[in-house]
Amino acid sequence: MLHHHILTLILILIVTLLLIAFKRLLFTSKANQNKPPSPRKLPIIGNLHQIGLNPHRSLQTLTQKHGPLALIQLGSVPVLVASSAEAARQILKTNDVIFASRPKLRITDALTYGSKDIAFSPHGEYWRQVRSIAVVHLLSSKRVQSFLQVREDETRVMIDTIGTSCGCLIDLGELITKLSNNIVCRVTLGRTYQGMKFKDLLIRFTYLLGAFSIGNYIPWLSWVDRLSGLEAKTEKVAQEFDEFLEGVLEEHDINNKNTVHNDVDVGEDESQDLVDILLDLQRENKTNFIIHRDVVKAAIIDLFAAGTDTTSTAIEWAVCELIRNPRIMKKLKQEVQEIAHGKPIINEDDLEKMKYLQAVLKEAMRLHTPLPLLISRESTKNVKIMGYDVAAGTQVIVNAWAIGRDPSVWEDAETFKPERFLNSSIDYNGQNFEYLPFGAGRRGCPGIQFATVITELALANLVYRYDLALPDGMRGDELDMSEITGLTLHRKSPLLIVATPNS
Repeated sequence: MLHHHILTLILILIVTLLLIAFKRLLFTSKANQNKPPSPRKLPIIGNLHQIGLNPHRSLQTLTQKHGPLALIQLGSVPVLVASSAEAARQILKTNDVIFASRPKLRITDALTYGSKDIAFSPHGEYWRQVRSIAVVHLLSSKRVQSFLQVREDETRVMIDTIGTSCGCLIDLGELITKLSNNIVCRVTLGRTYQGMKFKDLLIRFTYLLGAFSIGNYIPWLSWVDRLSGLEAKTEKVAQEFDEFLEGVLEEHDINNKNTVHNDVDVGEDESQDLVDILLDLQRENKTNFIIHRDVVKAAIIDLFAAGTDTTSTAIEWAVCELIRNPRIMKKLKQEVQEIAHGKPIINEDDLEKMKYLQAVLKEAMRLHTPLPLLISRESTKNVKIMGYDVAAGTQVIVNAWAIGRDPSVWEDAETFKPERFLNSSIDYNGQNFEYLPFGAGRRGCPGIQFATVITELALANLVYRYDLALPDGMRGDELDMSEITGLTLHRKSPLLIVATPNS
């Protein structure tokens, strides 16, 4: 018995010594790590108290103090913040594979069928398959071109609606949102969905995508999300959107049963909307990838989230900057009028010649990046970035808004100067890391062409047909440019203007 006790004590002693040695080794290896600079943090919450209502501005302030790469602590989660072109390049290009995954976020998970969409799904085979379907069948140049008539029709509707205002005050932001919603609805679902109920659902949905959930960062405080009503709101919106999408799919199922299907390859029929294409892919199973009903719904949600909110805000901010800068407005009007030659409306064929229009939109998206903080990524391995050690499991935020205003890259960075993009090779494609309105790398937005053609067509026609002015003789520099941030960068107040026909 004594012998047994002695053996047990020796074993405990050995295990204790091994644990102490391991702990010292771990401490030494961590101490030897060259971590990115960090602001001081508080117990439990870390740096959460330093993130204000406009996180892109709060994070810019932190990185101005600590450098272009800073490691902050949001609750229990380490978060790397990149705010320079070089930091973005090393994350989105050099080490793109390591940073290609997404963190699991509770709200987006609930809204996107367990992150089955393209934007929020983890990096892996599933993501590759759904992205491939989107790029080949939904967002290819040929498919985008096939919806030309939809874009031109809805733009004409908006222009005609403004014409009925007879010089009275209108909420231009609301009309622009309706334009992008109608285009996305017709392209995706086959028809428009009007009414306050649908509009309210979309507003609540996009708001929740950018809502702050404390449970993501301090799991044992998840009850705060329940107490605040955030969980209940999310469940309600997810249920309402699911019911809406089920109705859409059932409607398409019925129509498809009543339609004779010829031997046409999926996506070849240009009269098809995107739901038809997805359902054809599901039925014919030509992709070697089982497309469940939730996958179809998640793909539709992506197109709504990316195609409506960001597009409408980009146009709205561009109009604001033009109103604030009469010289630029005059120069743009000159260009569109010369190219349009007195036609009643500008068509998409005209847009390629409008270099100043393209420069105006690029500059608007530089100053007012639609997604100011690119959707969070997560490192899957230990890696060095700009000489610093970044551990696996670190969340990564690229502050595209701050990069677009970096004074070391952009001359007069806070000034609206479209001329900087004339005769410039800088484009939306994510190859220029000082300019990232659509992100970059394998998780960059695949719908660039889809979005840019809507913004160009809408802005060209607004400027061509109308003189846009603020009410009550307000000067352009008096326009309130305050922001409100969800996932997307919105104006805080409605864009109320008076539109009078150009002579």
